[in-house]
Amino acid sequence: QVQLIESGGGLVQAGDSLRLSCAASGSAFREYAVGWFRQAAGKEREFVAAIYWTGRGAAVSDSVKGRFTIANDNAKGTVSLQMNNLKPEDTAVYYCAADANMYRIMTSTPAYKGQGTQVTVSS
Repeated sequence: QVQLIESGGGLVQAGDSLRLSCAASGSAFREYAVGWFRQAAGKEREFVAAIYWTGRGAAVSDSVKGRFTIANDNAKGTVSLQMNNLKPEDTAVYYCAADANMYRIMTSTPAYKGQGTQVTVSS
């Protein structure tokens, strides 16, 4: 079992920055890929970014590439999502996700996910 706890959501204006953090714990979580997907009201889940703890690879969605950066801190067991130049269309609930296979995070169907944190971007 892997436990994921998100923090850092909030209400910001377009163009602002926000940093989300995910604290991971549990059995062998460092063998997993960890990342983020989001879900806006009335819409399907959308992959955002993911990274392997081992550093052997990372992926970022084209819709946020150049604005969002994912990074992991192995010592602390946390994964962060730095979001810059936020746009109203980034408004969604952001979920931290973990899976042994990064592909499942990229398809927003991970084995584990957190409770979600709301990000709202006003225009």
